[in-house]
Amino acid sequence: MPMTITEKILAAHAGVEAVKPGELINVRVDLALGNDITAPVAIREFERIGVETVWDRERVVLVPDHFVPNKDIKSAEQAKALREFARKHRLTNYFEVGRMGIEHCLLPEQGLVAPGDIIIGADSHTCTYGGLGAFSTGMGSTDLAAAMALGETWLKVPESIKFVFKGELQPWVSGKDLILYTIGDIGVDGALYQAMEFTGPVIEAMDMDGRLTICNMAVEAGAKNGIIAPDEITRRYVEGRAKRDYTFYNSDEGATYAQVIEYDADKIEPQVAFPHLPSNTRPVSQAGEVSLDQVVIGSCTNGRMEDLRVAAGLLKGRKVNDNLRLIVIPGTQDIYLQAMQEGLVEIFIKAGAAFSTPTCGPCLGGYMGILAPGERCLATTNRNFVGRMGHPESEVYLANPAVAAASAVLGRIAHPREVA
Repeated sequence: MPMTITEKILAAHAGVEAVKPGELINVRVDLALGNDITAPVAIREFERIGVETVWDRERVVLVPDHFVPNKDIKSAEQAKALREFARKHRLTNYFEVGRMGIEHCLLPEQGLVAPGDIIIGADSHTCTYGGLGAFSTGMGSTDLAAAMALGETWLKVPESIKFVFKGELQPWVSGKDLILYTIGDIGVDGALYQAMEFTGPVIEAMDMDGRLTICNMAVEAGAKNGIIAPDEITRRYVEGRAKRDYTFYNSDEGATYAQVIEYDADKIEPQVAFPHLPSNTRPVSQAGEVSLDQVVIGSCTNGRMEDLRVAAGLLKGRKVNDNLRLIVIPGTQDIYLQAMQEGLVEIFIKAGAAFSTPTCGPCLGGYMGILAPGERCLATTNRNFVGRMGHPESEVYLANPAVAAASAVLGRIAHPREVA
């Protein structure tokens, strides 16, 4: 029976030869992830279960990243709950401030997620790891508690939609633009509880940072998971990095898809998602005159090394517009250090940007860039719902790092070619 890559991974972890969409299955998990917002709830539920300890102290990962360094007493209490649980159960992979990063940047970098894995996390953007060829999905805190105790979870096998990107990426177009374009086409519920499988020559030529960005935002189309078949680019990324053995899965010829959607990358230019949905997209050339109060470059979507390089390349020798503030947040401490070694931090600071330690911060309206009524922010983050970054009367626009850097220079939403 021909199967998709998602179905193959689920079948292998369910211990059966084949699965089909709609089936309810139990699967063993390779990793269970929580952060400083979701894990405290999971910890309380875990303690109610009554088990002595976690199923595997190397496979339960806690990353405080949303409100750390702690912004207030409540966030300090949440982080303390993680710290105490990690010590009590001797968790190998607990990441304290100074060593932590934004979870979905940190785990691939540290080799904790790998091709062929099943990863669940109490965070909706856990789907990021599909960029490595893993099945990864977000779940609730109670689901996380059960997985921490048992090392398994249950789910319904999703249907798959295949997205085929042909042609070549145009200048200043990145993985962020492909996923924004896709969400703009199918809508925020266009892949509801389905697997989004990204294929085609454009994807095959894309580096790992771009692949992780694409899968990161699959959930913004309602998807259960996003996934890209692993290849030599994947192998080069995971070799010497992966903490355990991994398996490359690929979809079979003749596998069944709910839909097959093809896009011509030659016709896709940098995209901007206007308030208040990631699907409210338009080409940057059609953005009009939208003045800005803030620009944020970072997040689990675009806080990786290549994102910072692109932004710094446009900001070098230029100044941030006097009418806005630019905040740059690297995804991990290693990215921070590499950016410093490459001279990117100096470029950002000389341009007039604030450069931060890793944190989710403003992406979820946490801190480090909250918006006042009437303010507009263009961000490389993943959501722009009402009140997402602060006051309900503020506005968030989503774009790639090149658009963000150009916009920071000109004080309005701008095409990168305007400053390149």
